[in-house]
Amino acid sequence: MSEVELQGIKKQYEGAERPVIPDLALTVPSGQMAVLVGPSGCGKSTTLRMVAGLEEPTAGTIKIGGRDVTHVAPAERDIAMVFQSYALYPHMTVFENMAFGLRIKHLPEAEIQTRVFAAAESLGLRPYLERRPKALSGGQRQRVAIGRAVVRAPKVFLFDEPLSNLDAKLRSDMRREIARIHQASKTTSMYVTHDQIEAMTLADMIVVLKDGVIQQIGTPVDIYERPANRFVAGFFGTPSMNFLTADLKATAGRELARGPGFEIPLAARTGLRPAKDAVGKVVVGVRPERLSLVGNTDDVALSGEVAMREVLGAEVVLHLDSAAGPLTVRTDAGSAPRPGDTVQVWLDPKAIHVFDGATELRL
Repeated sequence: MSEVELQGIKKQYEGAERPVIPDLALTVPSGQMAVLVGPSGCGKSTTLRMVAGLEEPTAGTIKIGGRDVTHVAPAERDIAMVFQSYALYPHMTVFENMAFGLRIKHLPEAEIQTRVFAAAESLGLRPYLERRPKALSGGQRQRVAIGRAVVRAPKVFLFDEPLSNLDAKLRSDMRREIARIHQASKTTSMYVTHDQIEAMTLADMIVVLKDGVIQQIGTPVDIYERPANRFVAGFFGTPSMNFLTADLKATAGRELARGPGFEIPLAARTGLRPAKDAVGKVVVGVRPERLSLVGNTDDVALSGEVAMREVLGAEVVLHLDSAAGPLTVRTDAGSAPRPGDTVQVWLDPKAIHVFDGATELRL
């Protein structure tokens, strides 16, 4: 068992007016990859560093495999951490960097070589074992850092934004490599990133943080399809979700979200059951890919002028100015209108998300 459990974790730095993390409770089941995601300053890296033992919580308990490690030294927690900055020893070869942690444990030399060669083979590093870090590319250095963690066979892997220094192609390659390693080892892992693509690609469970408070925990599908609040809905998705402010009206047995230039029937949306006399402010969310230039029978039309278009190869992202507010639409490149054109876009009432206008919680 290598379950990671955080109970009542609080972190407040000396002299700070408020805590970075006020009260966090999180359990990462054994063998799962939990990705902590959120904007800069939300507390995700601080949480990871407390699990690693690099920072001590102001209050609360940290357990790994049922063992209380809150005040245990990092070296005695049986964890391996991969940093954003590689943190390789410049005077050591690739082999020596990967073997260093095993030598500290005084493992037999034969076992060290077996582990290092196996990890180097899986990471494509065999031809580089005698090189020093300065003779490697950024992607190769990060593979060495990952290999150094893998050879230790720890209870828990901790990744602190390990791919943020790499270019887009290398990030994509390394995401696949980390996913492959996790699937093969089934080691409990915690991964910190602000990149939603990394989160959606790698996670068994995503933990969304804002101001040190967990906003939602769920699978990538849960987070994307059923966001708990407006913040989560807006954070995930590229481009981000469109939000339309509306009044919630109950008229003749029908619930409507009514705003400038639109009127959306809410009864068609599965799971939303407002009271018959419900009246108040709501925010309607619709993802850019759920807006279409072609409508169906029950779809709702919105009209706007194309302000800008972003060409993404096979797709185009349109930015519209409309009476309802700014709208973003993803559509096929061949059918995309030009800036200055006035267009109608259509939304399916079943595909919308509705949030309380005051609390911003999902309805």
